[in-house]
Amino acid sequence: MIAPRPDRLDLDIVTLQLGRPVRGVRAVAARCGSGHPTVVETEPRLPDGSPFPTLYYLTCPRAVAAASTLESRGVMRDWTEELAADPELAAAYRSAHESYLARREAIGQVDEIAGVTAGGMPDRVKCLHVLVAHSLAAGHGVNPLGDRALELMTPLWRPARCDWTPA
Repeated sequence: MIAPRPDRLDLDIVTLQLGRPVRGVRAVAARCGSGHPTVVETEPRLPDGSPFPTLYYLTCPRAVAAASTLESRGVMRDWTEELAADPELAAAYRSAHESYLARREAIGQVDEIAGVTAGGMPDRVKCLHVLVAHSLAAGHGVNPLGDRALELMTPLWRPARCDWTPA
């Protein structure tokens, strides 16, 4: 998957979504039904030289809010316990970790973050925003917990029906 470079409008929209200037955005990795960026792909090293392990960054405010709602319900703790008890889920999650690393390393290798992904992969669940972003960018079936989070977000947010617009 090679996403196109963002244009100025995309970067301006992401700046509005985040409420701060964007850093290191190299592509729009997923868009909502209204065409706005939902996930951006970032460079593994930011322009100031800092290593940045978060390859996929969830930007849509409505998606961020829905993921935050799930986090507030404690699913991260429950899913981390489930990972420890379910070898099949753990193997699929480790595969998601490896997929994430492979994509980031194809863009650029940064020694300081070699082997490190984001969101808690591969052993725990730390940030649903990252896992959801990974699922949206890489597609269904790559990250089992990102896919699960997207399913649980359905009553709150759906990418195809997102109606967020810049203020």
